[in-house]
Amino acid sequence: MEKHIMFQIMASLAAVVILSMFVWLYNSVVATPRRLRRLLREQGIGGPPPANFLLGNVLEIKKLTRAPKTTAEDPHNFAAQLQTIFHKWRRQFELTSSKSIDLGRPLYLSKDLGSLLGKGVSAANGKLWEYERKLMAPGVNMNKIQGMKNSIQQSAIKLIDSWKILIDEEGGKVDIKADTHLLKFSGDAILRVCFGSNYVEGEQILEKFQDIVQVSANKGFFFAIPGMRYVPTKQNRREWKLRKDIKHLISKILIKKHEAHNEENMLKFILEGAKNSNLRPNEIEDFIIDNCKSILSAGYETLSVAASWLLMLLASNREWQDRVREEVLGVCKGQVPDFDSIRHLKQLTMVIYESLRLYTGAHIGSRYAINDLEFANIRIPKGVIIWTMTTTLHTDPNIWGPDSYKFKPERFANGISGACKLPHLFTPFGYGTRICFSHLENQNIIFYGTGE
Repeated sequence: MEKHIMFQIMASLAAVVILSMFVWLYNSVVATPRRLRRLLREQGIGGPPPANFLLGNVLEIKKLTRAPKTTAEDPHNFAAQLQTIFHKWRRQFELTSSKSIDLGRPLYLSKDLGSLLGKGVSAANGKLWEYERKLMAPGVNMNKIQGMKNSIQQSAIKLIDSWKILIDEEGGKVDIKADTHLLKFSGDAILRVCFGSNYVEGEQILEKFQDIVQVSANKGFFFAIPGMRYVPTKQNRREWKLRKDIKHLISKILIKKHEAHNEENMLKFILEGAKNSNLRPNEIEDFIIDNCKSILSAGYETLSVAASWLLMLLASNREWQDRVREEVLGVCKGQVPDFDSIRHLKQLTMVIYESLRLYTGAHIGSRYAINDLEFANIRIPKGVIIWTMTTTLHTDPNIWGPDSYKFKPERFANGISGACKLPHLFTPFGYGTRICFSHLENQNIIFYGTGE
């Protein structure tokens, strides 16, 4: 009798669990998306209907991504080729634009990309983000970045010296795979700025970061199914191990940091912020590690890509290459560029801005509606993700003129405000309150590296 009652209880509990999981899954993949589409459709905002109740438009995206690419008339007009799905949907379901957006980060950044970002300032939302941003802000103002210039200069000199060695070994002429070297340069610079004298240990962290990026890229569209990140697949187990390794490596650096002398680097400000916070002891380590992840992920590949395109544009435009070289030699007079001389490099500034306009580090910006909100007379329900096509905004002829796809640095002769009709749409480092918190740091690394 008792066994029968126990069996009934267990069966009832199992039924409740299964029913709860079914309700959660139905709400996640059917009810909520349907409600959000209805609320937007009532305001005249359409979109592609979901082809599959479980995967939505994932299969359509995959098909269009694999479609044959057409050749662009202008070499700098790459959005239609590389962002096929967004280019098609933008033309078919054009929505609207707003001059002021105050939204949070999409939840997938802290969930699906948790191994890379955790709950650091790059992925956090609401009160947590506001708190982390306040603690991190002292470390990324211009005065603090100026104090880190020696670290950035060391990375730039290290890059140039490695090229000089290659040139000497090949008798004065050599083909250099610049993007590989620039990836090492950006990683070295970010590590020095973040970890100071512990940047050697940081190199191991970057290796793990690259592995996680590769694992995430290989997951495929199958992982768009809700809850798949919890399934112990081979790739998930690999990602979990890499996440554990990164946490262990950063923890080792933290121990050394407590024993070392004070250095002006980002880790110092993170530690001070955590020490003066109201966080519980078990939360402090996660806070420090997640924000270290945010710093590394914010500048590593983004910096190398920006620097690669900048050098490519200079190499293919000899006139501007000569003008920038003449300016750097005249202002720096053979010395290593410093914080003061960079302010006088007007030609270089114009070229960097134009390069960031044509080949911005983040081609797509996304914002998540944490709560119901309204802007431009449009009601945005909680849960909607707004995608901003940065590349399209940076090359729109209606904003930048008929030569928007041309490499024309002189458009920035009078600064960003004089370069286009709507200056606030120049957003190479994001926009609004959620602009990349380390954009000044990244911009100065590009200046120092190019000037050197």
